[in-house]
Amino acid sequence: MGQVTPAQLGFRTSAEWEPHEATWLAWPHERSDWPGKFAPIPWVYGDIVRKLSRVERVCIFVEDAALEKSARRVLAKCAVDMSAVEFFRWPTNRSWTRDYCPIFVRNQEEVAVTNWLFNGWAKYDNWRDDNRIPSRVAKREKVREFSPGIVLEGGSIDVNGAGLLLTTEECLLSESVQVRNPGLGRADLERYFADYLGVRQTIWLKQGIAGDDTHGHIDDLARFVDEKTVVIATEDDPSEVNYQPLRENLKLLRCTGLRVATLPMPAPVYFDGQRLPASYANFYIANGLVLAPTFNDPNDRVALNTLAKLFPTREVVGIYCGDLVLGLGTLHCMTMQEPAAVGAEESTAR
Repeated sequence: MGQVTPAQLGFRTSAEWEPHEATWLAWPHERSDWPGKFAPIPWVYGDIVRKLSRVERVCIFVEDAALEKSARRVLAKCAVDMSAVEFFRWPTNRSWTRDYCPIFVRNQEEVAVTNWLFNGWAKYDNWRDDNRIPSRVAKREKVREFSPGIVLEGGSIDVNGAGLLLTTEECLLSESVQVRNPGLGRADLERYFADYLGVRQTIWLKQGIAGDDTHGHIDDLARFVDEKTVVIATEDDPSEVNYQPLRENLKLLRCTGLRVATLPMPAPVYFDGQRLPASYANFYIANGLVLAPTFNDPNDRVALNTLAKLFPTREVVGIYCGDLVLGLGTLHCMTMQEPAAVGAEESTAR
């Protein structure tokens, strides 16, 4: 790491609640991600884009002209503000942009891209199209690009924009399952976070939720909602597999000095015998808006009310994700925010 680092130039990662220039999505096309249930997925995307297009620019990757035409048809029927939507005919392997899109950073003068490697969560073989996306975005947005040279997925970290980062040991420190960066330990990763993301302190939680195909992503578990507050998923049923791991993570968070709020877990969601990673923590914060996953569960109401209290200046909207979660992700997994240009008004901040 002999090159000048983003941190040395004053760059830092923005918190998700800071003003956005855009949200980046990839129109769903990999049918094997939703086996037997792909048909409703484009319509879920249509509903999400309808909400986002009212508050910010929406950038959508599509495989080709035919898929763009299909997407436009869906979006038109969903009453999307098409003046806020822009398509990019760049092939992708999957739709989970959180994990392969660039992680944007900014200083007092400019926005830049950090281009981390993506290797299909150290699990899947088809990831090379996804891995090309950060450089393409940097060129399209005409911003500086920094390449750390190691694997990091956006869903594996969460930041408060003021020097704190949340992650899990299960995801980033495993030595046997879905190993992202063999040979890199806790101190090594913390140095990369400091150099490329402007992080001063990393908070390590333990294990993620059951059914998580990524092996412990933080965005199904715990999220910053302001600089000093974290909301974390909790489970009240002692017989549930998530009960003890979530209690352990909650205990760790309460030792940090941060304010800690809690979200319930929905009842376990299964499809064709497979446990799915249904979690209310996978919400997405947009300009003046929070999109929150729901699952036709009694705890939907509790989760939405909790988020409304945590984001009192934003509209909190539930999006039914019972079909989307079969792809092993929901709202946060399918979105990546681009921070607003330097000097943009702060009126959309939390």
